[in-house]
Parts: sequence; structure tokens; C-alpha cells
Amino acid sequence: MSHDTPQSVAVIGGGVIGAMSAWYLADAGLRVTIIDRERFGAACSHGNCGYICPSHVLPLAQPGAIAATLPKLLNRNSPLRIKPRLSAGLYRWLYHFSRRCNQAHMMEAASARHALLQSSIEHYRQLIRTESIDCQWQARGLLFVFDTEAAFEHYRQTDQLLTEEFGVAATAYDAAALTDLEPALKPGLGGGWHYEADCHIRPDLLMQSLRAKLAAKGVTILEQAPVSGFVGDRHGRAAALVASQAVEADAFVVATGAMTPFLNRHLGCRIPIEPGKGYSVTMPSPAGMPRIPMIFEESHVAVTPLGSSFRIGSTMEFVGYDRSIPPPRIEMLRSAAEQYLHDPHCDPIESQWYGWRPMTWDGKPIIDRSPKYQNVWIAAGHSMLGLSMAAGTGKLVQELVCNEPPHLDVAPFSVSRFG
Repeated sequence: MSHDTPQSVAVIGGGVIGAMSAWYLADAGLRVTIIDRERFGAACSHGNCGYICPSHVLPLAQPGAIAATLPKLLNRNSPLRIKPRLSAGLYRWLYHFSRRCNQAHMMEAASARHALLQSSIEHYRQLIRTESIDCQWQARGLLFVFDTEAAFEHYRQTDQLLTEEFGVAATAYDAAALTDLEPALKPGLGGGWHYEADCHIRPDLLMQSLRAKLAAKGVTILEQAPVSGFVGDRHGRAAALVASQAVEADAFVVATGAMTPFLNRHLGCRIPIEPGKGYSVTMPSPAGMPRIPMIFEESHVAVTPLGSSFRIGSTMEFVGYDRSIPPPRIEMLRSAAEQYLHDPHCDPIESQWYGWRPMTWDGKPIIDRSPKYQNVWIAAGHSMLGLSMAAGTGKLVQELVCNEPPHLDVAPFSVSRFG
């Protein structure tokens, strides 16, 4: 470590980004404390579909995205939905998102996302191999399923772009071959593309295992301890405010996901994150549970086999910080699965979940130092890819905090890009 490396670090946020940051910081020999406003491993790190997917190179902001999604966004029954409300931040976000929907911006974001995704899956594999992390790691790939042959063939352009520009290729399966690959699917679908390099885990088990491993490394975890901000000294260094009390550390890492904008004033910058609300429902495994996790592309619904359980999830709602789980949204997930699967669900329901994905308008996270305090770092805004990008982000955070050369170009993740 460098001679000016901090000796103690407080990671604010006990989700998967905070946990992985804490892992690598502790592994580097630092004294680490995780401070979480609620419970470690809750929120978006708990009930997501468990994908670690280097296939997800392209951001949501793509050419034609506005025309394709706008008719759906105001429909209450659509998996993609915006609730009209008085929110300057939301409309500012949508404006900047729309300005990114072009080829040049898409490819710039894709290049940065690809680098972080590849780094992350390699670091995951190393952790799984060397640390015996119990998370039901499965390397069965991820299957993109299409309703119609036309939509299946149209995706060929995306596959060609990902293959030629990033070396991320999928195997194509026409309608007949698709049901041979995955017999759980009903016949008559348009086809599918199988990204064999993708993996999946059970995210709640990952967080449980990480908690035990972090404790063994001497990491302290403080729960029910919301951080309300920072107080600085004349040297530009900060202490965190927890219950109006100053908590000191040599460095801080803000890994607070969708809640990060509430710290904007304290961080000295505007973090343009909007909460993109998703849902999942988990149940015992049906008799004909799929072997391969799948995304039903037109329905924007995903399914994951999780050992003895089965999870249906996704949707994207911009409804603010709404904590409700409306029964129609859960029913929409179940109904979507019925369109594609012979055995789409099973009773009883084990859990229903919602989470606020930290959506940035350009699809890239922020991994950078706070402009206001020299000892405060930000690791947030991973959109729908927090689990997929967590290991690479954690390693990058450790390198930055410890003044080591970063293994990736950090410029694309700079907070200054938002002005």
C-alpha cells in the first residue's frame, strides 16, 4: 500500500456494491466498517433475478428507444411505466436520457460498461474459486426469448454488433431448436439467443455468505444507522453524521444506490439517479422449471431457477420512492410467465419483493471522489447491473481509495460528466 493510504474506511450502504467494496478494502488490510440505514443485504441486493450478465453491454439509451417505449410508459398495465408527477428531477433525467439515444453515445457507454462487466465476472470467478462463497453459482448462460420470428431475426443486428465490437456473442436457436434447448418453453415462439458466458446466483445467499466472510475479516457492520450527511473540516476532509453524531474514518465510500441523491448537497455534486422500481415473486420450483434463466424480451419479464425455488421478476417503473407492492404488478409477472412456460408458477408464494434500481441516464455508474471532500468516494448508479458490476466495482474502489493504479480506465465513471 502507498504511504498515504488510509487505515480505516467506512462504507455507507450494505448492498452488494458496498459489500464488495468492503471485501476488497478489508482484503487490502484496512479497518472497515459498513454503515447501513436499514439491514445489510436488503433492498435491490436481495430479491433481484440474480443475473451476472456480461451480455448486458448496451445501455437502455439506444437509437429508437424513445419511439419504442413512449407508447408503453403511461400505460398502467405495461411493464415499463412512468407515473406522472411533479418532479423536476425526473423530467430532467428523461430529457438527458433522450439526448443519449443515439449511436455515438450508446457505443461510448457500452465500451465502459463492457470493461466493468468483464472485470466483474472475472473477479467473481476468482472469489467463487478461492473463497468458497455459498451463492448457488450456476454457469448456464442467459437466454433471450422472442415471441415472433421477426423479432428474433431483428435481434441478429444486435448480436452482430456485440460480437464484432466487444467479442460478446450469442448462439441463435430457431423456434424448433429453442424448445429442444429448453423444454420448459411452450412451442410456437419466435426463437432465442443464448449468451453462454452469463451466470446466475441466488442473491440473498450471496449477501448472507458475504456477511459471514466479512465478519471473519474483522469488518464491523452497523445496521439501522442512517447517514444524514457529512461534516467537513478546514482541510477538506469529512466525518459522517449518524443520528446527529460525527463518525470518523480516514475515508468513506458512499454506496447508497438509489438513495444517493439525498446526499447531493453533502457530496458537493448532483447525482442524477432516478429509482427504477422492479418487482419479483419467489415460489417453490414448479415441476417443469426451466434449467436456463431467461428474459422474455417483448414482455420485459425474467425468470430464474434458484435451486429449490423459482423467481419471476423485472418491470421498470418510475414512480418515485414508492414502497408499495401492488398485487396487479405481481399478477402481471405471473401472467407473463404463463405466455411462455408450460409450468409458469407454483404455490405457495415464498416472497414478494420490490427494489429501487439506481438508474443513471447514460447507463454508467459513478465511481469517483466527491468534489467536496477529498476522503469521500462515490460508488453508485449501477442501474440494473449492480449485481453484475459489483465485484469489478469493489476492486476499483479499493484501488482508488488505496491510491493504487486502477485496473480500468475510470474516466467514463467520473461524476464530473454530469456537470
